[in-house]
Amino acid sequence: MPDDTTIEAEDPKREFDSVEDDFDEFYFPRPGETDFAALADREISRQISRRGFLRGTAAAGAAAFVASTAPPRSAASATPVNSGRFGFEPVAANTLDTVTVPEGYNWHVVARWGDPLWSRGAEFDDATRGTGESQELAFGDNTDGMELFTADGRSILAVNNEYVNNKLFFAAGKPAGPDDVRRAKAAHGVSVFEIAQAGGGWRIVRDSEYNRKITADTPIEITGPARGHGLMKTRLDPAGTTARGTWGNCGSGRTPWGTYLTCEENFNGYFSSGDPGHKGSAELLRYGVGVVDWGYEWASADERFDIAKHPNEPNRFGYIVEFDPLDPASTPKKRTALGRFKHENAEVALAADGRVVVYLGDDERGEFLYRFVSEGRYAEGGDNGDLLENGTLYAAKFDDGGRGEWLELTPRTTGMKSRAEIAIHTRQAASAVKATTMDRPEWVAVNPLKAEAYCCLTNNKNRGKKPNAGGDAAPVGGPNPRAANNYGQIVRWAPDGGDHLSDTFAWDLYVVAGNPAVHSDANAGSKNVTRDNMFNSPDGLRIDTRGMLWIQTDGNYSNAKGFAGMGNNQMLAGDPATGEIKRFMVGPKQCEITGLTWSADRRTMFVGIQHPGERGPGNSHFPDGGETTPRSAIVAVSRDDGGVIG
Repeated sequence: MPDDTTIEAEDPKREFDSVEDDFDEFYFPRPGETDFAALADREISRQISRRGFLRGTAAAGAAAFVASTAPPRSAASATPVNSGRFGFEPVAANTLDTVTVPEGYNWHVVARWGDPLWSRGAEFDDATRGTGESQELAFGDNTDGMELFTADGRSILAVNNEYVNNKLFFAAGKPAGPDDVRRAKAAHGVSVFEIAQAGGGWRIVRDSEYNRKITADTPIEITGPARGHGLMKTRLDPAGTTARGTWGNCGSGRTPWGTYLTCEENFNGYFSSGDPGHKGSAELLRYGVGVVDWGYEWASADERFDIAKHPNEPNRFGYIVEFDPLDPASTPKKRTALGRFKHENAEVALAADGRVVVYLGDDERGEFLYRFVSEGRYAEGGDNGDLLENGTLYAAKFDDGGRGEWLELTPRTTGMKSRAEIAIHTRQAASAVKATTMDRPEWVAVNPLKAEAYCCLTNNKNRGKKPNAGGDAAPVGGPNPRAANNYGQIVRWAPDGGDHLSDTFAWDLYVVAGNPAVHSDANAGSKNVTRDNMFNSPDGLRIDTRGMLWIQTDGNYSNAKGFAGMGNNQMLAGDPATGEIKRFMVGPKQCEITGLTWSADRRTMFVGIQHPGERGPGNSHFPDGGETTPRSAIVAVSRDDGGVIG
């Protein structure tokens, strides 16, 4: 991912490349930085020792919503499964080209990139990788956030398809003409499809009336304060009310009223300029939009991606999109009231008075953590369809003493002209109120059992080195205790009074990732990181109905130098009360583990395997083995004894 001040042609999921490339700088600090380790180590120890403050937080009551957990059925086999809080024996790190789960568990593939959703679709062709027409009828690429919905006992998955890896998606390694652009567009967005248990596992139900593709060309209504604003109007949409498509769909969210939230993250990498001398605005540069794209070449087949011809088109992307997965005819809506930035996920909670609170991370080094509070109140069984239409955005400010506050983003506090301008230029608004710059805030998760929330801060090689394009110094401190932060951490906060509506909160660090096998300073991580559970770059985060954290990683998988012993990317479980963490899953080579949801009876866990073998042909053959092209996939994990997971 490029810095805000540079525009580079690169794949959108290359954040960890910089970790590996900069390893020598990390391992051998520059002059003036040599005293940092001791300072950071003391800071980490101080924060971790405060962990107990959250244990006394009052139960949230209406502050969170959650589905009920089904009781476990009788064991169907004698395979031993740990009966403690974790329910499994941890697995070891490894570099295998497969999925590894604990003893007493099993897994199988549910859906992979290119699998048809309709019987008229063609089966995946490993030689050609398909056509525009075949991809429009098939599951998209690089699965990310997902949620499972039920209707009359049927199971419907809504799954983000974040991006395509040119080296693997195209047989030639890059797009070559309009049909390749058509195919790539169809592999982005959201795939919605019914699944059912058949033949000993979960399978796609082809031709289900629920099956649907929302792609980079699907009409989407623009709602909220930015609707119709001058910055949203284009020659193709002079009213500024309807956008075409969604892409860069990263994490997800779901609402109490049963809708799906898909989050536009790396939207900037798709725009370019046919005029290499074109000078984009400072506002677009803050969002990483420049004259060169990330190799997708969409402007070659669709001129709206040419910013010299359509300078306002990028302003229409970078939002939360809401739709009803149980109504295939419904029109998706861009909820501009929730701000425009590189959205990771959207975690929804309810305040004590029924207002909707959404926590949001901006996945960029030196950017911010946000909160949205609705104007209206949730009414169970009522019409809640427009609760995300209007409300107030806030950006988080953390101090060094374990306290924080939410800073309101309004014309008065930011100096901007309107809420519409704040919705479109949200990063600039957060800079104006001097919110805390963060180490790439990614997934946020709310504990359903008490009023507390967690956010993965994946890594930040730039913290403490240079200001970002907004002019923030991005200093070391608070929830970001290390410079050249190649391992990441998870910050936790508890709103005062046990109410997510509170403007103030207490915070600590649940875990600081690191490598205690290599380091003895702050880069060893916090005390709950050991040689048996170490990891880097926490990214995905979910909390189950028992309050257990599920941590998914997207980091350096070199298994060398500062990352020796960590193996492939993985998923771990953490106990919020004790801080204990155990490794549950290891993914195949060069993948990211991302996206997590459960079946209605909680006996199956669905997990996303993104970009296996992402460095190019021959690096992985997951999931089909042999000499096949690696394909992103959703896998189903269950217990051999049929018990509940999580």
